[in-house]
Order: sequence, then structure tokens, then C-alpha cells
Amino acid sequence: MRTNQQTTLKAPVSLDGIGVHSGNPVGITLRPASANHGIAFLRTGIETGNDRLIQAHHACVSATELCTVIGDVESGAVATIEHLMSALYGLGIDNVLVEIDGPEMPILDGSALPFVKAIDAVGTVSCGAKRRWIKVLRTVRVEVERSFAELRPIDRGFRLDVEIDFESPVIGRSRKAMDLTPASYRREIAPARTFGMMRDVERYWKAGFALGASLENTIAVGETAVVNPEGLRFADEFVRHKFLDAVGDLALAGLPIQGAYRSYCGGHSMNVAIIDALFADRANYTILESAGSRREAAIAEFGTGLSLAAFAGDL
Repeated sequence: MRTNQQTTLKAPVSLDGIGVHSGNPVGITLRPASANHGIAFLRTGIETGNDRLIQAHHACVSATELCTVIGDVESGAVATIEHLMSALYGLGIDNVLVEIDGPEMPILDGSALPFVKAIDAVGTVSCGAKRRWIKVLRTVRVEVERSFAELRPIDRGFRLDVEIDFESPVIGRSRKAMDLTPASYRREIAPARTFGMMRDVERYWKAGFALGASLENTIAVGETAVVNPEGLRFADEFVRHKFLDAVGDLALAGLPIQGAYRSYCGGHSMNVAIIDALFADRANYTILESAGSRREAAIAEFGTGLSLAAFAGDL
């Protein structure tokens, strides 16, 4: 399939599991979507009886504590979207409707690999329209204390450079830099699982987080070793998962990015903040079509005050 064409799924595919924070069961169905649809979540099972369509876009982010949330609690929200968004971006898929019957995505095994396998099982197809990119024209940077994230221009492609630095001797300091392609994503990023410190579990529970976390879906980090009996999938699995999260959060730009991303001790909040910073000034970016011509895209002007209306029934 030519990479200059927008893509979608060949057929619907469903998965189910529990939310890592809520602990509640949830089912999702990924459905093919037409050109220029983008990634959107159709939230069903809301108490009001109305379904809610939420665009996967940084303007719709409502929370970034321990996970990324789009929408709002009162009219319908979807939490922990970053692993699916990462898989879709990593595999180069532009247009999908995600039907979900609960407020949080299933955690599955804690990585993006189950989503990749589900997508590969049905395959992808061209939408018959040119792909568009956000080309970074000027370096943008955000800093919070010792942490920072930046996007800078490069001639082609999308390169990520993610560095972590934890006080825990089990995790420590490590860095992963790589040009993002479907092949490199499948091989090096998708299998990396989410992780958490055992000493923080009680605090998370009291705050309403990690209620569904287990050794089946999370790397549990003890004081001196990983608790999971199978150990790590990669020696540097921790930074690879932070890389995975960054891909998913940066997908909320709404279009693929031509640029280089660098972060140090970042996270969901900083990943979203750098996208906000990019769009804060029109001189920071332009929109390119696959043929190389410039085109003003509505998605790039998607204002931060946008409110998506709820609707009843199916699409």
C-alpha cells in the first residue's frame, strides 16, 4: 500500500477487557472510516441514553493524570486512549471509528501489541485520498521544572527521542531514539508494557486509579526488582513504553507529524502541551499533502474551545 494514501481498516474488529484504572469491563469495536474522518470515539452506554462522538484531538483532552482522557465526565468521556492511539499512529492508519461502551479503554496486556495484532488480523486499505501531514517549521519547547519536551523541523519523517530518569534503581535512566515506521513500531515499541511502583499502589487506589492493575497488564516495580515472574520483554522496556505513550499522545495533533520530538522526564501532560504549543502560532507549522503541495486543513485550525455535540443513535 502506498504511504501517500490515507488508510483505514478493511473490516471491523472487536476487543474486550477491563480498564486499568476503573477495573470495569469494557468492549470496543474498531470500524473502517472514510477519507478525512480521522480517529474518533463513539462513546455508548452513557446514563443519559445519548451516544457521544469525541474527536481524538488535543483540543478535546480533559485530563492527563496517569492517562490521557478526551471528552468530559458529564456528557461522555474516554480515558486511557494513548495505547490504541499509539498503535494507529505507529501503523500509519488515518481513519477509524472507535465504538466503546464504557468510560475507559481496555488495558489488555498493558502494551499496544494486542491492538496491533487485531489491526493486522483484518488488514488495512487505502481510502482513495491523499494523506496530509503537519510539517513543523519552527522549534517549539515546553518546560516544567527539570522536564522538557520539544518539536523541531526535520527534512522528512517523524523521529522521537525519549529519555526517562527515575530515582528507582530498577528503572533508572535510559533513552530511546528512533525514526517511526510501521516496521520499527511493531518490532521495538508495540510490545512495551505500562509500569508502576509497588510503593505507590495504595495511594493510587485511594485516588481511584489502578483499580484494574495486575501482573497480567502492568509491570510491577519493587524496591530492588521487577515483581512479574516473567520479567521484562526488553531490557529497556520502561523507556520504550514512555516512547509508546508519546506516540499515542502526539497522534492527538490530528494528522501525522513531519518533525523531531525530544522529551526528558515527560509524560501525558507534557506530550499534549507540546502539541498545544505547536498550534499556538500559525508560523510554527504548515499542512502538506502527499504530492508536496500546501493545503490549509480544517483540522489544523481546530480551536481549543471546540465543543462536540452529543447525538442519539448510531452513525
